[in-house]
Amino acid sequence: MPDTSAMVKKAGRARDASIDERVLQIAGRHLAEQGFDAMSMSAVAREAGTTRQAIYRRWPSKTDLATAVVGGISSEPPSAPLPERPSPFVDPFGDLVAELTDFARGVSGPGRLFLVGTMLQDNTDPTVQEQYRAQVVAPRRQRIRAILQQAVALELIDADADLEVAVKLSTGAWYARAPAGRWTGRRVWRRWSGERSEATRRPERRDHETGSAIGQEAGRW
Repeated sequence: MPDTSAMVKKAGRARDASIDERVLQIAGRHLAEQGFDAMSMSAVAREAGTTRQAIYRRWPSKTDLATAVVGGISSEPPSAPLPERPSPFVDPFGDLVAELTDFARGVSGPGRLFLVGTMLQDNTDPTVQEQYRAQVVAPRRQRIRAILQQAVALELIDADADLEVAVKLSTGAWYARAPAGRWTGRRVWRRWSGERSEATRRPERRDHETGSAIGQEAGRW
């Protein structure tokens, strides 16, 4: 008979998935509060109640761990998915407000604004920065771009509007204006649409299931 004790010994203990979640949560906080350069694998392991060796078995380097933290952010579903509407109720402005409201909730979460700052630091590993741009920034910009393109198709925004600038302003200007309590969605919309879109958009809004929530957020933006 084969030596089953040797086979069991070779297999080792099952991987504790709870350690992964705990380490990623703590590493994310350390990354946001201290920056990439100052983040310590030993400190993360100590707070997580595990060992450096256990962390390195999962993530061979600090860059791998930080990249996993960013990947976890990108896999989080939007807190307020865009409502599905039949074509008579298409409302790009309402969709823009919903998208930017979700963006604001995300970056206003615990440690998230510090994490954005970390991604801008020169000493943050370029691999981590690229992961953040690809997994967090790019998908958001793609959704905003699609909303604005729909507005152009409906002639709510000028056909020659520079949508790439509008996309960047929609989120980028938030960081400059939010501390003063002034958000930017409506300003971006007016800058690229002119006064005519406000008049043409309102009569189309008949979605009783989502209109109330969107209307409240529109007042903030």
